[in-house]
Amino acid sequence: MTTPRDPRYVGYRFPAEVITIAVWLYFRFPLSLRMVEEMLWRPAASP
Repeated sequence: MTTPRDPRYVGYRFPAEVITIAVWLYFRFPLSLRMVEEMLWRPAASP
């Protein structure tokens, strides 16, 4: 069973949640696109 996809993000490489976070980071903080990409590619810290 698949989950429905947001039509705004069809055809993109990443899920809508990842794209939304990347856009938020880009506009909220003075970061370059490269810095945002690097942050998203790093694995999350495990507890």
